[in-house]
Amino acid sequence: MTTNLRKFLSLTTALVMTSSAVAYAEPSAELIEAAKKEGMLTTIALPHDWCGYGAVIDGFKKKYPEITVNELNPDAGSADEVEAVKANKDNKGPQAPDVVDVGLAFGPQMKAEGLLQPYKVSTWDEIPENIKDAEGYWYGDYYGVMSMIVNKDLVKNTPADWADLLKPEYAGQVALAGDPRASNQAILGVLAAGLASGAKAGKEAGEAGLKYFAELNKAGNFVPVIGKSAPLAQGTTPIVVAWDYNALSWKDTLAGNPPVEVVVPASGVLAGVYVQGISAYAPHPNAAKLWMEYLYSDEGQTAWLAGYCHPARFNAMSKAGKIPQDLLDKLPPAASYEKAYFPTLEEVDANKAAVTAGWDSVVGANVQ
Repeated sequence: MTTNLRKFLSLTTALVMTSSAVAYAEPSAELIEAAKKEGMLTTIALPHDWCGYGAVIDGFKKKYPEITVNELNPDAGSADEVEAVKANKDNKGPQAPDVVDVGLAFGPQMKAEGLLQPYKVSTWDEIPENIKDAEGYWYGDYYGVMSMIVNKDLVKNTPADWADLLKPEYAGQVALAGDPRASNQAILGVLAAGLASGAKAGKEAGEAGLKYFAELNKAGNFVPVIGKSAPLAQGTTPIVVAWDYNALSWKDTLAGNPPVEVVVPASGVLAGVYVQGISAYAPHPNAAKLWMEYLYSDEGQTAWLAGYCHPARFNAMSKAGKIPQDLLDKLPPAASYEKAYFPTLEEVDANKAAVTAGWDSVVGANVQ
C-alpha cells in the first residue's frame, strides 16, 4: 500500500473519533423548506450506471418528492461541466447546472475561476483533509482505480497489464472511456499508462502515457471511440480502459451477455478521486445544498458503494459498522488495490495539462 493511500485511508479513521457529534446530523428544517420552495435541482454529467447514480437520484427523489431533478447531458465530461457553468452564468433556467461532479483537478480550477460557492455538509469532518478544499468550495466524493474491462466473446486472452495491450492480437480492440482532451476518466487513463512505464507521476507520466497511446494507435490497436457498455457489448470496443466502478457496473448490467472480465492491471494502478461542488450561479442553491447533504449522508454514501465506488466517508462508516456486509463482499479483493497510487493535486494538474495539450499532436486520434 502506498504512502498516499495509507494517508488517505488513515485520515478517515482518525477523523471519526472527533466527528461523531455531527456525522449523522439531518439537514436543518429551514434548508429542507427552502429547497422545497425552489422545487428543482439541475444536475449534469451523472450517467445512471456511474457509481450507482441511478439509485442515488431515485433515493433523493423519494426523500424529497417536492423537488424535481432536472438531468442535463449525462455523458458530459468534467471539462463540459465547467463550460456549462460558465455558459449559463446569467441563465436561471433549466440549462444552468446547480451542482457538478468533476475530477479532482477541476475543483481548484473552478474555485479559482469563481465558478463555485462554498458549503460544508454536516458530515464534513469525515471527509479526508487531503481531498477537500479547506473553505468548502469542493470536496471529494468517491474514488476508484483504473481497470480494463474485456469482452470475452471477442478477446481470447485477457490482458494482465498495460504492455499486453500492444500485442498484435489486440488489433482494433482497445478504447478509452472518454475523450482524453476533455474527459477526466480518459485523461487519467493516459496517466496510468505512463506510470506503468516507470515515469514519475505528473507531466513526465502524462508525456509517457501519450507516447504509449501513440504507439498503441500506430499499431492499429487503439479504437478512437468512447468506450461504454454498449460498444463494449457490440464489439466496437472489446477492451475498455475505465474506472473499476464503471467496469463492475457494466458487468452487472450486461449480466453475462456477453461475458466480460474486469482486470486491475499489474502495474500503473492509478487511484482517482472525484469532487463535488455547487455552482456559484446555481439557480437553486438551497436544493443544491440539500443534494450535498444527501450525498454525504449514510444513505447517499452507501448508494455510491453499491455502485462500486468507495465513498469519501468509507472508513468512518466502516468503523461505525454502517456498511452492509453484502456490499463489502461484492468489491474486488483488497490485493488488487495494494499497489494503488493516489496522485497529488499538483501531479493530476500537470498530467492534465500535458495530456490535453499533447493528445492531438502526439497521438493524433480523434476520439468521439
